[in-house]
Amino acid sequence: MESGEDGGELSVAALEATGLVKSFGSTRAVDKINLAVESGEFFALIGPSGCGKTTTLRLLAGLTTPDAGTVRLGDSIITNQPARTRETNMVFQDLVLFPHFTVAENVGYALARKGIANPERKNRVTRALELVNLGGFGDRDPASLSGGQQQRVALARALINNPAVLLLDEPLASLDRSLRESLQSEFQQIQRESETTFLYVTHNQASAISMADRIAVMRDGAIVDVGSPRRLYTRPATRFVATFLGDATILRGTVTECSTEESIVTVDTPIGIIKPALNSLNPDVGETVTVALRPDAFTIADEGIDGTVLTSAYKGFYQEATVEIADSISVTIRTDTRINMSNPVESNIEKSTPPPGTATTVTPDTPETTVDESSLEEHEETPLNLNPELQIGDSVTLQVNGGVLVTDIHHDRESTADDREDGTVDSNNKNPTAEKQEPDLIS
Repeated sequence: MESGEDGGELSVAALEATGLVKSFGSTRAVDKINLAVESGEFFALIGPSGCGKTTTLRLLAGLTTPDAGTVRLGDSIITNQPARTRETNMVFQDLVLFPHFTVAENVGYALARKGIANPERKNRVTRALELVNLGGFGDRDPASLSGGQQQRVALARALINNPAVLLLDEPLASLDRSLRESLQSEFQQIQRESETTFLYVTHNQASAISMADRIAVMRDGAIVDVGSPRRLYTRPATRFVATFLGDATILRGTVTECSTEESIVTVDTPIGIIKPALNSLNPDVGETVTVALRPDAFTIADEGIDGTVLTSAYKGFYQEATVEIADSISVTIRTDTRINMSNPVESNIEKSTPPPGTATTVTPDTPETTVDESSLEEHEETPLNLNPELQIGDSVTLQVNGGVLVTDIHHDRESTADDREDGTVDSNNKNPTAEKQEPDLIS
């Protein structure tokens, strides 16, 4: 073990994969993956459909045998260890609750198989149900529960054996948005209270960003970036990560000045001079680079880049708009819609004139009331203004602040004639000769 800053030993990663490779026929599904999940961490593995997330999880769980590489749990190499004997449990999108068992019998199934008798089994089941906020539900029939409650039963069943690592394969994907968001918060709480290491696979970027301590982004069977949600959003390593983890305007430009001391580079782009962060890159003056700009890099200002609003969508606390600027380039911006106490941006927006025949909203007649004019004069000094709403056709002036340099390379594997055109594999299309029958994971 290595020595920590305080003189103590650094803990071994709870789960570690080194050089994992898996192919199905001529298609490389997982390509030399290196991954380390720390003990007690909520770690998310995300990527587009077919990028190899589920195959990777199956390799870590022991449901699929890798062609190369090793899997380590703590100090032990478990690459060829059967899934049933590993100190890991797995929660699937399909819950596989036994309909003829009660909730308590489902949760305690693994304990019963191991011969653990009451009252210990009953006590552990009770604690597991209380952990997932289902205390008192033990005698219920699974069919009587909501989708969210059934998901929590599956989670309690997976946690009852105190696994070293819990592997979760898109467990919330089939739930509606409001229920999914509610359970995300509960999953975070349960993970921290149980002190269990979670490895959570999802294609939903928002879920991963809201729950995880760290995130690994996959593309074409390889991990292309790993970091905290904040770092991945504000300083993505590649163009793909920038666009996958949120809206981003991507521009190419030429470096005119570079200051490694200030970590800022000056780039001449089609929309003018901008100064993005270097992001661990060190380009030469005159080099062509790629810049990623988040919507919050653009602000409405008195001077800057002139543009026209093409689309506009109200999102509650903010408004999102697409603005066409120089050389037919479109950028995504966000403006605050909340009350603006000062410095209204109305003067920086030229409102479009509605075409003839456009309907005008008319306020219905209301009973006449008496207004104290002196109170109006008093409030004119400190007006409460809602920030103006952008309309299609409005002319705006934008200022660019921020941005970050990114690379265009997603990973170093050279494509071959045997690779699928998009470099991906459908993890549901398994080669029957490569996959053995799935063992029972409820152990």
